[in-house]
Amino acid sequence: MVYTISKRSGPRREDVEARKLIDSNRGTIEKIADQISNGAYSAQRKAAAAPSEPRPSGVIIHHLSSAPKPVEPRPYIRVSPNRRVVVVDGETSRQMHHLGNIQRVDSTFRFMLATKANGFFAPVDDEIAEQLASLDGAAMGGERDDKALAAEITALLGYEE
Repeated sequence: MVYTISKRSGPRREDVEARKLIDSNRGTIEKIADQISNGAYSAQRKAAAAPSEPRPSGVIIHHLSSAPKPVEPRPYIRVSPNRRVVVVDGETSRQMHHLGNIQRVDSTFRFMLATKANGFFAPVDDEIAEQLASLDGAAMGGERDDKALAAEITALLGYEE
């Protein structure tokens, strides 16, 4: 036997019956809702129905001023817990550049600059790569921890602390 399921316009028969059942028992449903919420259900419905603010009438005037001037970015270096080294804007907390990762290479942790040669799909700009070339493959540990690496990168890129 083959069942043909076709798309039809309008609501399904089950939905119409459910809506009728809910509408016919609306008073009971609201009474139970008020008992459960200590009357908050009806109060909320009355507040939604009554306009809380005066409605404008007549001509509505929109003041179309220019957008606020963008704030100058305040970049800083952040080493995240998953060992990603990024430049973040201090004003918006958005990532500006991904500089690289701290990876384990030959049993030591090293800072790997985000370049094609190091296997990154999205390398850093050439200008940043030139400035940070001295740190590419730099060993971590001892005197150079996450904070020291961030300070070195900040100094090389010329960011203010």
